[in-house]
Amino acid sequence: MKFLCTAAVCCLFNLATLPASASQDLSTPSISEIWKLVQAQQLEIEKLQNALAEANKTAEIAEERLDSTVDYVELISRNDFTEPSSSASNRTSVGGYGELHYNNIDTSGLDKNSSQADFHRFVLFFEHAFSDNWQFYSEFELEHALSKDTADGTNSGEVELEQAFLQRALNDNHYVRSGVFLLPIGTLNETHEPPAFYGVERNDVENIIIPGTWWEAGLGIGGHYSNGLSWDFAAHTGLETPVSGSDAFRVRSGRQKVSQANADNLAYTLRGSYTGIQGLALSASLHHQSDISQFSGDGLGSANLLTLNGSYIWDAFSLKALWSQWNMQGALVKASGADKQTGWYVEPAWTFRVDQKLAGIYARYEDLDAARERDKFDQWEIGLNYWPSDNIVFKMDFRKRSHDGGPEMGRDFKAVDLGLGYNF
Repeated sequence: MKFLCTAAVCCLFNLATLPASASQDLSTPSISEIWKLVQAQQLEIEKLQNALAEANKTAEIAEERLDSTVDYVELISRNDFTEPSSSASNRTSVGGYGELHYNNIDTSGLDKNSSQADFHRFVLFFEHAFSDNWQFYSEFELEHALSKDTADGTNSGEVELEQAFLQRALNDNHYVRSGVFLLPIGTLNETHEPPAFYGVERNDVENIIIPGTWWEAGLGIGGHYSNGLSWDFAAHTGLETPVSGSDAFRVRSGRQKVSQANADNLAYTLRGSYTGIQGLALSASLHHQSDISQFSGDGLGSANLLTLNGSYIWDAFSLKALWSQWNMQGALVKASGADKQTGWYVEPAWTFRVDQKLAGIYARYEDLDAARERDKFDQWEIGLNYWPSDNIVFKMDFRKRSHDGGPEMGRDFKAVDLGLGYNF
């Protein structure tokens, strides 16, 4: 009934709006004419109702799709399933670094003079995020430009896998990792890209006392907090330090590099750090291995490495220092005098601008007392770094090394070094 009334009103409205001439030609419409008009209006209304029904159906489909999208996003945030492989490229990153060195060394023994160029390191990083919480990190390195056997049976270079580990973010402050990773010791072992440090060559303390770059296989865990405190702990494979020959008790010669590594005696590393004051960074680490030679009864037993390091930056000036010492147990190592091996350095620096580019001058003094006679020396070094870009550096320095005495005095030298490096 409501529908018929509406149609009738529409019909009368149409009649009322006809031109005057038309209304004069028409007499009072008949019932049949009114009915035709009502039927026409009914058809228009049915079309509008059908269009409204289609619109409602489309809205329901859109709402269902929106709900599915919300569920998909929630599943991803909870890591309940892996995203499609088509997005893998967005979760994989590549980086790396490299450094070219030129060393001109003038020794007190003339037959030991040398001048050479060497592309010391070419490194590639590969990282992949499986999810928001699971990541993979790796570092692949070629040393000295190539790796092949030479005529005398030695190898001129090395291809090394320095990192390959999985890391899980437990929450915003804690992590756990497993695989092959760099040990949390000193200043350079974890961060050694050329633009990040002064000098063409890395400092000797973190090469001889801390045998960097030093990586092992194992399990690590740590925490980092907003107040500047952090800690890292790792249980991992250890050194296999020789007890005889020219490299006896030399810790660097004990690196196994996770290549069919002897794991009879594991090692443990603990580090605590503080960066809560602007410009200040302090760190202390303790490394322990129950048998550093991996063989009982050979005169070399347990060993501890204690390292303290810090840096302070104030405007253009910075100061960095590190002290590290091995304490080894065993009758043979004590008889040789190599049971305590120590090294330290101090490095002040000043940065300035050259044509809007950053440059820095530095000085470094090192003192080492390690296992071999050739590793007992002190060294002065001054140099310049120039960064034309944040990730590119050109370097030059002058070194003067003096050994403690004995036949190694013939190894005293003066050296001029040039280098370039990059990372990305």
